[in-house]
Amino acid sequence: MRLFSPLYDRVMAWSRHRHAQWYLGGLSFAESSFFPIPPDVMLAPMSMARPASAWRFALITTLASVAGGLLGYVIGAFAFELIEPLVGQGGRYHEAFEQGRAWFDQWGVWAVFLAGFSPIPYKIFTITAGVLSMALLPFLLASAVGRGARFFLVAALMAWGGEPMERRLRQYVDTLGWLMLLLIALVVMLY
Repeated sequence: MRLFSPLYDRVMAWSRHRHAQWYLGGLSFAESSFFPIPPDVMLAPMSMARPASAWRFALITTLASVAGGLLGYVIGAFAFELIEPLVGQGGRYHEAFEQGRAWFDQWGVWAVFLAGFSPIPYKIFTITAGVLSMALLPFLLASAVGRGARFFLVAALMAWGGEPMERRLRQYVDTLGWLMLLLIALVVMLY
């Protein structure tokens, strides 16, 4: 059943849209402070569709993500009461928030760098940094280096693959999609 290839085609068309970089910047900003979808889902196809612009896309993603991280920091520092029901005892993100706090206790500013580079929800660390009143300059530097390393790596890999990778991926996208769903189902059942 070809469920994923029409979606793939749509995403690739969106990635070529003339306003795509503005949407990428908005998504990157939002994801760093409150939105759950990572910007990689736009950055990767945009870099693959337009390899010559990949570095610009990575820079936009990095700058917008760091600016969004600053908003997360401000939320943690000045408006924590508004989100406390989500991260407090019994809240939806309580475990992630407590894990972030433990990482800050153990690694300090390196926790921001690791969260910026890894698939860990970065917004948890931006808000936690604000709650803990982390020094702003080290926070911003760690964010810029961690997020930049991640996004430039994604852009470079996708640009390197370019159109040949796009065609090849299109060929197998349905098989890969179903395998991923199966893997997720197995993990959920085992967990």
